[in-house]
Amino acid sequence: MPVHEEKICPRCGRIFECKAGNITQCQCYGIQFSIEEKAFIENRYRDCLCANCLLQLKNRHVV
Repeated sequence: MPVHEEKICPRCGRIFECKAGNITQCQCYGIQFSIEEKAFIENRYRDCLCANCLLQLKNRHVV
């Protein structure tokens, strides 16, 4: 049975469903980051971010 977990985005505080047990159904699936972008996010946040925040960071060209 896939693992689904309700999480709170550490960036915006929004509640979202993480589907790490079924990644192709997760809200973050398909958002691609460069190695540098991943490092930027991982150095600032310790847990999953909601798709909205991930897209905002991606569109900002965080690196």
